[in-house]
Amino acid sequence: MFDLIRPLIFKFSPEVAHSLAIKSLKLNKISLKIPDEIEKLEINLFGKKILNPIGVAAGFDKNAEVYNPLFNLGFGFVEVGTITPKPQYGNPKPRVFRLEEDEALINRLGFNNDGAEKISLRIKNNNPKKFLGVNIGPNKDTNNRIDDYINCFKNFYNLADYITINISSPNTENLRNFHNQDELEQLLKSIQKEKKELNTKVPLAVKISPDITENQIEIISEKLLNNNIEIAIISNTSDQNRGELKNINKLEKGGLSGKPIEIRSNELIKKFYKLIGKKIKIFGVGGASTAEGVFEKIISGATLVQLYTGMVYQGPKIALKISNDLIDIVKRKGFKNISEAIGTKN
Repeated sequence: MFDLIRPLIFKFSPEVAHSLAIKSLKLNKISLKIPDEIEKLEINLFGKKILNPIGVAAGFDKNAEVYNPLFNLGFGFVEVGTITPKPQYGNPKPRVFRLEEDEALINRLGFNNDGAEKISLRIKNNNPKKFLGVNIGPNKDTNNRIDDYINCFKNFYNLADYITINISSPNTENLRNFHNQDELEQLLKSIQKEKKELNTKVPLAVKISPDITENQIEIISEKLLNNNIEIAIISNTSDQNRGELKNINKLEKGGLSGKPIEIRSNELIKKFYKLIGKKIKIFGVGGASTAEGVFEKIISGATLVQLYTGMVYQGPKIALKISNDLIDIVKRKGFKNISEAIGTKN
């Protein structure tokens, strides 16, 4: 059905199409058939069993409205957000652009969301069926960004299977300063202090920019290890990597996602895996839209893989298709379970 109506959907602006997708998912009660031999894709992580390593990246279900319908479509996990303490509109429209020839998107949304209080209540009233991550960030007009992260953490620590500290969106001014040594140290220590005071063991993730330097890779790895971070999400959208793009929308300001950042994402996963892979789990994101692409991220060092742009172009059955194809790859490569493949390319 998606293949038939995609030309119609793509006549709408990306934000209108996204809004229609959210409304459709709210109404959709269909659960797709779980593939045979799905146990080959099951991942045990932080005491939870995850159906498969394919998840929805933050940015799709910003307001935590459709995570359970997404689980019904065959995704093993979903990350909602980015969520800020106070509701905010984000940047002026238009702020999302398709680059169809490049299988890419550029967005400059700016953390548009309903705010922590409303969204936390929504999750309380709609118990997640499977593994749920919550992505948090600061308000644009805040006087203290660390306080904003802590505010959000306190709202969601007992509702999520992991909390992601988003320091890597290119659409909030100077947010990426948290990649710097001193700023990152202060942020992580503050959140770990709050975590200790709340007596919670919820795993913490840090979402990292694809535009960091070689020197920053080592510094960030050291800070993640020293501050007992459990997950590194690699990577976010890029405000670089425009050189080879074909679509005229490449001139738009914002974060680039999709196929053009796949190679950079995989390179970073490999580099971080060599430095932190024995102690910190890596979630790979950036450009994967096929089983082969997901498998490449896994052998590079990712335990789980997130999608967003691929779903925009391929539709809601993408997780089911990738799961079936991924099972075939696992069998062909001689693995009993996908977890045996993690980091084997290094």
